[in-house]
Amino acid sequence: QVQLVESGGGLVQAGGSLRLSCAASGRTFSSYAMGWFRQAPGKEREFVAAMSGNSAGYAISVKGRFTISRDNAKNTVYLQMNSLKPEDTAVYYCAAGPYSDSPSKYGYWGQGTQVTVSS
Repeated sequence: QVQLVESGGGLVQAGGSLRLSCAASGRTFSSYAMGWFRQAPGKEREFVAAMSGNSAGYAISVKGRFTISRDNAKNTVYLQMNSLKPEDTAVYYCAAGPYSDSPSKYGYWGQGTQVTVSS
C-alpha cells in the first residue's frame, strides 16, 4: 500500500506560480513512477506529468511551464507550475504506479488539491 497526500494548491493570478507537493508513505516510494493528473469541473481526469527514474513526460498543454521532480529521500514528488493560466484551474492529483499518461494505469491516488487561477 502507498498513501499519498497532496499539498500546495491555492488561488493565484494568471502568470503566477505554485508548487505542489505529494508526500508518500507505505511501500518503497522509489520503486513507483509518479504522475500528476488534473480534473476540472465537468471534464475527465487528464494527464499533466509523470516521472520514472530520470525520465519525465508532460502534456503538451503544460510543457515548458510545469516541471515534475522527486526527492526519494523525502518520499516526495513535486510539481512546479509557472506561467499559470486560467485554464490550469482544476483539482490536481498525484498518483503512483507504472509510468504512463493514462490514469487507469495508476493504482494509488491522493485526495487532490485545488488550484484556481484567476484572470
